Amino acid sequence: MRKNLKITAAAAASAALALGLTACGTASDPGAKTESGKADESKALVVAASPTPHGDILNYVRDNLAEKNGLKLTVKEFTDYVLPNTATQSGEVDANFFQHKPYLDDFNKKKGTTIVPVVNVHLEPLALYSKKSKDLKDLKPGQTVAVPNDTTNEGRALKLLAENGLITLKDGAGTDAKLSDIKDKKGLEFKELEAATLPRALDDVDAAIINGNYAIEADLDPAKDSLAIEKAEGNPYANFLAVKKGNEKDARVQKLAKLLNSDEVKKFIEDKYDGKVVPAFGAVKS
Repeated sequence: MRKNLKITAAAAASAALALGLTACGTASDPGAKTESGKADESKALVVAASPTPHGDILNYVRDNLAEKNGLKLTVKEFTDYVLPNTATQSGEVDANFFQHKPYLDDFNKKKGTTIVPVVNVHLEPLALYSKKSKDLKDLKPGQTVAVPNDTTNEGRALKLLAENGLITLKDGAGTDAKLSDIKDKKGLEFKELEAATLPRALDDVDAAIINGNYAIEADLDPAKDSLAIEKAEGNPYANFLAVKKGNEKDARVQKLAKLLNSDEVKKFIEDKYDGKVVPAFGAVKS
């Protein structure tokens, strides 16, 4: 994750939108309303997203499904975990697709935002990687493990380490666990880094826990390259389409939600990512 500039959230969102990659033409008025106060369905729905896999999935929908379903879709790509939410809150974009519920809950609490989930789409398994070790047992006391520095992903990372016997957490440590909640480090050292920088940090640490989207961008295969990977079953970290509270029933949002849970998108995810990304919804009934 790139270091955030110390400017207002609204200004940061505006700057990112100006510089962000746009998969199709720029919408001149995101969230435009008609005189009745309802969103104008003739306007493109502007969605902020992480490039992979979120942007890939949205671009597939835009190129293959949106037009025939009466939806104009614009995708704006961001490489951090903050600006998509602040831009959605300010109305600079209509929706976002990049995060899971524990992260959003923490973000809303800390930032005072009112972003809400609309529909689950996929799960990106979090995993532990190393360029220096081939097996978990190769990790020894004194070695350094890098973890994401945002609250929920750090807690998620520590849970993975604990489940694999590399650390012991204090009783009651939950999804928001932090380094101070480690009861027994078993001699390991820890380095907190922004999530997007973790693939690059692999050369400088002994191991790193990396979010699925950043792993894929770095050509890491969670199923084949990791030392440990979290389980998909019962996992609370499904990624979803999200909007500012009150915009859930925007007809364009509802159309996109339906398309993101379609059989076509399910097949796209399964074919393209081969287990690196897992659909978080079942087959659609006809």
